[in-house]
Amino acid sequence: MSTKLNVVTGASGLLGSHIAEALVARGERVRAIVRSPESAGFLRQLAVEVVRGDLLDPATLAHALAGADIVYHCAARVGNWGARKQFRADVVDTTRNLLAACGVARVGRLLHVSSVSAYGHPRIPAGGLITEDEPLAQRLGFLDHYSQTKAEAERMVREYRGAYTIVRPSWIFGPRDRNGFPRLVQALRAGWVSIVGAGNNLLNIVYAADVADGAIRAANYLGGAGRAYNLCSEGAITQRQFFDCLTDGLGLPRIHKHASVRLAHLGGLLGEVVGRLFRWSRSPHVTRYGTGLLTRSTGYSIAKARNELGWQPTTDPEVGLRRTLEWFRSTASVAGIR
Repeated sequence: MSTKLNVVTGASGLLGSHIAEALVARGERVRAIVRSPESAGFLRQLAVEVVRGDLLDPATLAHALAGADIVYHCAARVGNWGARKQFRADVVDTTRNLLAACGVARVGRLLHVSSVSAYGHPRIPAGGLITEDEPLAQRLGFLDHYSQTKAEAERMVREYRGAYTIVRPSWIFGPRDRNGFPRLVQALRAGWVSIVGAGNNLLNIVYAADVADGAIRAANYLGGAGRAYNLCSEGAITQRQFFDCLTDGLGLPRIHKHASVRLAHLGGLLGEVVGRLFRWSRSPHVTRYGTGLLTRSTGYSIAKARNELGWQPTTDPEVGLRRTLEWFRSTASVAGIR
């Protein structure tokens, strides 16, 4: 086993668990920082060292980062539902605390997981692509806390005096998604889902194991210090193919309802306003963030990651979706969910 020590925040989550899994497969040491060790069963099966730590409590980080060569910062609030102060705490404050702790521990490299959402809503010219040099936080909308805080966290990382690399994935999917995927399955089973627009648009989805591979390549690339990389799909599956694969796999009728893009966005805005008015703790069934995932352009360049890291997505989306459904069925079976 390699003596290199990798520390992963958010290691019990979707991307963090895939990074930990890939690092173990490479024969490297992995330490996972988790708030609840009871939720780290998968990590323990991998023989990952699990330590309790809270990124909002800096006092718990010194021991967790001791001796770290690379820190993969995957922990963050996902989606766009919640109060602004929650996003600032879970995205900005946690990053600030981790950066300070990495400086004290003299970590060799910080790999910061951002998102293409950090760009905001840039206008993509016909035939053009968004590169890593594009300004962040463009044309932010009402209550767009996720994009705003992701961009702010990136700016803090760029002020970090140690070595860092930033990756910006698009919509990540795969086994061990305990947030978005179960909610999507619930919505499909309840008949709440409509095709947004014609349904022939390509989706910017990327399999978690592929993103993990890109993150590890970026963290270990000597020339990657101080650089950012888009880790996206160039569009390998349409929205309709995506839903057909899911409904077929779940034994559900295919979706024939359509909603215009404009109507879907307005419905998402209305749902968010009502949800905040009544202080719902859970996200509405329709949100602008969810609609945005189904309509977001694939116009994000991965040329930099391809040329410098030798990276590009390799998992066929339908294969990845079938694997995700298999994981979901096995998890639901254990939990007694149908």
